[in-house]
Amino acid sequence: MLTPEIATIQALRSDVALQIARCAQRLGVNQLAAAKRLGVPQPTMSKIVNGHISDFSLEFLIRIAVRAGLPIALQTGRRPEEAGAFVSRKHVPSADGSRLAQGARESMLQSARGMTTTERVEAFLEHSQLVAALHTAGRAAETERARQMHGRR
Repeated sequence: MLTPEIATIQALRSDVALQIARCAQRLGVNQLAAAKRLGVPQPTMSKIVNGHISDFSLEFLIRIAVRAGLPIALQTGRRPEEAGAFVSRKHVPSADGSRLAQGARESMLQSARGMTTTERVEAFLEHSQLVAALHTAGRAAETERARQMHGRR
């Protein structure tokens, strides 16, 4: 049985690796080229992309994320399931570049300009709690899908 601290570190490690893998995919290059850009050997990039990260420390993965220029926020919680690594979408182009998404971003920035520092911090904390809840729900749904798939075999 894992301690809550170890389980939280593993969740953070997994999420940082996922964000690095997504970044490599967005580069639109093969693993060798992505590895060169991020300053790691190709076998390391392959392990990250394929989720085989048990040999990597959280610090090592954060170093790669920094090289990639990923603005990652790490979040812990009362339970390991609440932990996650989130990338600021401000720095990551949306897949569809939709006008709706752009309008939402502009509206959010406009609102933030009228807030005091304290109000911005409170809004950020509320946003982080909502993101954590979504993250937890997503993990639960993923676990349930895997359980159902395993039961069908």
